[in-house]
Order: sequence, then structure tokens, then C-alpha cells
Amino acid sequence: MNGFLLIDKPQGMTSHDVVSKIKRKFHLDKVGHTGTLDPFASGLLILCIGKATRLSYLFSNLDKTYRGTIKFGVHYDTFDITGTKLKTDNKEIIQELVEKEMKNLTGSYEQLPPMFSAIKINGRKLYDLAREGKEVEREKRHVKIHAFHIIDKIDDKTYEFFTSVSKGTYIRSLAVDLAERLDTCAALETLTRLSVGKYDLNHAKTIEEVTKDDMITLETYFKKFPTIMLNDYMIKLVKNGVYLDERQIITDQPFIVCDQNNEMIAYYEVVNQYQYKPIIVF
Repeated sequence: MNGFLLIDKPQGMTSHDVVSKIKRKFHLDKVGHTGTLDPFASGLLILCIGKATRLSYLFSNLDKTYRGTIKFGVHYDTFDITGTKLKTDNKEIIQELVEKEMKNLTGSYEQLPPMFSAIKINGRKLYDLAREGKEVEREKRHVKIHAFHIIDKIDDKTYEFFTSVSKGTYIRSLAVDLAERLDTCAALETLTRLSVGKYDLNHAKTIEEVTKDDMITLETYFKKFPTIMLNDYMIKLVKNGVYLDERQIITDQPFIVCDQNNEMIAYYEVVNQYQYKPIIVF
């Protein structure tokens, strides 16, 4: 098995738990994921199977969409309701002002990641430091919010929302930043990842439902990539991991090498001008 599985992750399970369960279910050695989804969150988790584990980075730059709920008037150390409550606030929440500040957050801004995150500083993950009661200085990240709006008002303090964001955006931080603009506090109450790039939760399966037939094969994934056809002599070199250059192709885009029978042999990426490196040999 070499390819990708779209998994509908349940609440309460870590991304690593999902990887472990899929390994056991299909008796696989190599399984990875393309981006952590917090245990309290649910939704789309894309897994890489077999040789595809070398391609997880291809998904890291993709935009993501989420649906969730924000609870105003309460703040937790984790920025979501799973942590330790630090403070509360009884300020009245006015929907029109919430909508206005959501709109103001749309676009680019510098976001401070939460302490409870997997970012490493000096070789240590922030959430390990946070569990030791330590808070360290961390750099803000440039993120882009493509859309952020209310879906429904649940009660006076709780709103369901939709957001579309760039890579590296923490929705927990987005909720906290929104509250700060309203001069109050808030926490993320629920979160569901709806999509990663063109991949949608509607096409995902639960761990129990998913089968080998649901896998997006490497052949399917690379179907629309540019291709070059090489002779048998060059194909032997390609299979041994040779770099290609301007004698074979001039391009600034990744491409697929095919043999004379139009069979996919390898996936290459640009490393320097006129120099191309094999990432996967099929």
C-alpha cells in the first residue's frame, strides 16, 4: 500500500492514535500523518501510507477550513476548554461586534502560537514546557485568515463559526485573539477540520469504515503532474536514484518520469536551476 487515506478523526483521539490504529488494521510498517489535529478536535486527518510517507510536506502549505464553537467569558491555559481555567469575564457579548472583529481579523496578521503546541524551542516541544508550568517567549507567525464568520449563535456566550486559514494558523489562538479585540476572554469549545486543500471531510472515512479501496494511490495523486519519457538506459539510472539535468528537461515544476510504456517510474523535484532530484521511485 502506497498512497493517502482520508480519515474522519473522532474527538478524544490523538493523531498518533489514529496512525497506530491504521497500522494495526492493515498490518503496515510505514504510516504518517500530514498535520496534527488536536485530541479534542475532530475531522479530516490525511494519512500517508508506505512510500507516500516521504510526501507529507506536500500538504503542509495547503489552506485548511474548520467549523467550531467559541465560548466567550472564560480563558484556559490551553486556549481551549480542555485545559486549566485561568480567568472568567461577565462582559456582555454583542453579536454585531463579534461579526465586526471577525471581519477585521480577515486577512494577514501576526499570530502568537499557544504554549500548548508542538512547536519546538531549543529542542523541546512547547506543550512539554507548558506542562512543567513554564511559559517561554515565542515568535509570532505570519498567518492569513481567508474567511471567518458566525454560523449560529448558540447562547449569549457561545458562537458557532466557520474559518478558512493558511498553513500554521492556530484556531485556538484565533479564538483568543478575537476575544482580546472585544476586550474579553474566550476559549475554543469544539473544532472540526472540514478540508485540507482540495481534500474534503465528506470524502473521509472513520477508522472502522476505511478499507484499502479508499486509498488515493500515488498513480492517482500524480495523474495530472507534468511527465517526461526516458529511454531504457536512463530509466535504469533513474531507478538507482540519479539526478537529472537540462539534458533531460528544463522546468521549474515537479514532474514524473515515465518509461517507454508510459509507466510511472519516479517523482522528481527541482533542487537547483537545471538540477532535479528523485523524491520517490515507484
